[in-house]
Amino acid sequence: MLKKKHREQEATEGKVHSETTDNKAHNNNTNSASDSKSENNTAMDSEEGGTYTTSFESKNADKSNRDIKAVEEKLAEMQDKYIRLSAEFDNYRKRTLREKIDISKYGAENLLLKLLPVMDDFDRALKHMDEATDCTSMKAGIDLIYTKFSEFLKQNGISEIESLNSSFNVDIHEAVAKVAVPEDEKKGKVVDVLQKGYYLQDKVLRFSKVVVGE
Repeated sequence: MLKKKHREQEATEGKVHSETTDNKAHNNNTNSASDSKSENNTAMDSEEGGTYTTSFESKNADKSNRDIKAVEEKLAEMQDKYIRLSAEFDNYRKRTLREKIDISKYGAENLLLKLLPVMDDFDRALKHMDEATDCTSMKAGIDLIYTKFSEFLKQNGISEIESLNSSFNVDIHEAVAKVAVPEDEKKGKVVDVLQKGYYLQDKVLRFSKVVVGE
């Protein structure tokens, strides 16, 4: 009976041991499958990450290329504008230089053109002088020319400086001599005009050369 009991106990222990061994094997297989699955997932994640990184770098490269192309186009546009502006300025400089040269050469053209009729009057007077015997007509002709020329000067803003018997003024007079005068009221005044002075508008064009009393 003891032997029978002992055999039953051994059978029970063997069954428990067998179940324990099977459970361990099952657990090992489960862990192995789990580890394999984890490794597969890690590999997949690694592959997906690599693909994402490559795609991101590709996008950045495309954006950089577009930016570089945009900058190059802008630079080319600015260079073209600079070349055009430089050419326009050079043309403007040459044109203004020509205009300045023309002004210096032909600036008095209109004025001289208006003077030609006075020259014509002098030509006629000289021809008439050789044939004329009447001094009165000659004087009248010269007076006419003088009046005509005076009007021409006035039309162009030139007027005479009235100096005789006026107080000496260094701003409009140039004293070339001084003479003693008996009258006190003439001291410091212009007693004679040797050369007339003229204004151009409100500017002294030429000083009057005068004799001052003292």
